[in-house]
Amino acid sequence: MAKKIMVVDDDPQIVSYLVTLLGDNGFETCSASDGDAAMDVLERERPDCITLDLEMPHEWGPRFYRKFSQKEEYKNIPVVVISGLTGHDMAIRKAVAAIHKPFEPEAVLTAVKKACGE
Repeated sequence: MAKKIMVVDDDPQIVSYLVTLLGDNGFETCSASDGDAAMDVLERERPDCITLDLEMPHEWGPRFYRKFSQKEEYKNIPVVVISGLTGHDMAIRKAVAAIHKPFEPEAVLTAVKKACGE
């Protein structure tokens, strides 16, 4: 069964690109455009991994991470941070990877596969 990856980013072009990239490489996907919407998608879709932008309107990535990681049923979902912010690798210390935008597709695939235990 394919692993499901949730893409959380406020840039629709990046969401579209990542959903296509991941889908073309055998993953199921779901997405959200900010941290507010992401909680609803998380509860509905129950992804195996999350790619997370940090700087978004309404709800920043780190705040969304704190909210969902405090819930027992979600606290072990691995997170791959994908951000253009400087120092992004320190924003979510438990992230399995931190990738800087603009990113190489192979870096994202490698990080997601590792996060999913592949």
